[in-house]
Amino acid sequence: MAPSPGSSWLLQPTPFWCLALIPSRQPLLPAWSPPAADLRKELLRVKAMAQAPAGLVPCPSTKGPLDPAQIKQLICKGQEAKKFAYCPYSNFPVGAALLTLDGKIFSGCNIENAAYAVGTCAERTAIQKAISEGHREFRAIAITSNLENDFIAPCGACRQVMREFGKHWYVYMTKADGTYEVRTVHELLPGSFGPEDLKKN
Repeated sequence: MAPSPGSSWLLQPTPFWCLALIPSRQPLLPAWSPPAADLRKELLRVKAMAQAPAGLVPCPSTKGPLDPAQIKQLICKGQEAKKFAYCPYSNFPVGAALLTLDGKIFSGCNIENAAYAVGTCAERTAIQKAISEGHREFRAIAITSNLENDFIAPCGACRQVMREFGKHWYVYMTKADGTYEVRTVHELLPGSFGPEDLKKN
């Protein structure tokens, strides 16, 4: 499948992929000692290899990847939710749409407060709504805003809340025109702390 406009090459052609290095059949450096000029070329070649996209292998999942129609629907639901944002202080409306593992969509918007610290982000609103109705397994979330030149990204607190419910589900960060960039929760919050870490004590 060809990448959708605005999507990231890192997770294409489909979601539910994770990175895995594919070993080369050729040694990175020859066994003999080359002249300095040749060694420099070889080092540059190795550096270029390190910067190239790694191979992709499928991550275990009970559901298949989102298809273009599902992605479009999720983004549209997020854009609809954005209209209800209560943001009189920042004037920065955000909407989110969360897809559960069993196919239900929960939407949310940011809700600000005069006591700034108790305001709630759109992503957390959607997640809390899903949790309150018994859903704890998620496939993807789409985040929308009025940003035209940048993809809207979740804040650190929202990333940690997402992480509570798994590392290998997907976050679609969009622009106002609906184009998107997609990352896993793990990519947005690498080296994270989660529920399983509490069991190590």
